[in-house]
Amino acid sequence: MAIYHLSVEVISRAKGQRAIASAAYRSGSRLHDARIDRDQHFSNKSGIVHSEVMLPEHAPEAWRDREQLWNEVEAREIRKDAQLAREVEFAISQEMNQQQGITLARDFVVAEFVEAGMTADLILHWDISARTAWRNPTPMSYSPCAA
Repeated sequence: MAIYHLSVEVISRAKGQRAIASAAYRSGSRLHDARIDRDQHFSNKSGIVHSEVMLPEHAPEAWRDREQLWNEVEAREIRKDAQLAREVEFAISQEMNQQQGITLARDFVVAEFVEAGMTADLILHWDISARTAWRNPTPMSYSPCAA
């Protein structure tokens, strides 16, 4: 059954958020936050089936490294109320298999963000409820606000 869900949120220091911590949590990885010299460790998180940083033509190749990308975003934004990133979360059909979901999410992110010149950190969660076997595929894309 087709469902519709799209939400957009700003990752902002004014709300006490950090770009590197958000990226580590969403991607289920360990990233070092150079600004506060602390590791953000979420590698025990399950359900992540795909993650990649997608770059437009003009972006530095070094930004394919998630840790470097988000540390540069944190370093460039100096205001205490800086808007660091935009998170776009959207739903995909539960009838799709994981490969179809990854392809659809990649195609959407490329068409809507990367081709418009934005860097996109794409993460696809494919959670399955142990109790109900309900699948909840949720792609998320993070783009730096000013990088």
